[in-house]
Amino acid sequence: MRALLWAVRIFIFLFLFAFAVRNTDPVSVRFFFDTLWQAPLIIVVLAFFAGGALFGVLALLGTVLGLRREAARLRRELARTGTGGAQPVAGPTTDTGF
Repeated sequence: MRALLWAVRIFIFLFLFAFAVRNTDPVSVRFFFDTLWQAPLIIVVLAFFAGGALFGVLALLGTVLGLRREAARLRRELARTGTGGAQPVAGPTTDTGF
């Protein structure tokens, strides 16, 4: 299984490396105020991919921090009650009486 995982990793690396080598033509990216950035295509693609990943992480940061805060609150509540194990919770029963 480990050898298969390494084979997949090597294949993905070689595929991306070949993609990068084939896309080295210079391109121009025009920003606001007549700003121009010239770079190889693969650098532009990588920069915008990294920017999108960063925006995605920042978008999820609030949710993650809220969940961590709630988990810490629940741990404190569990420690305060002094119950180390799980207690049964009364919930709806499925007994139909037959």
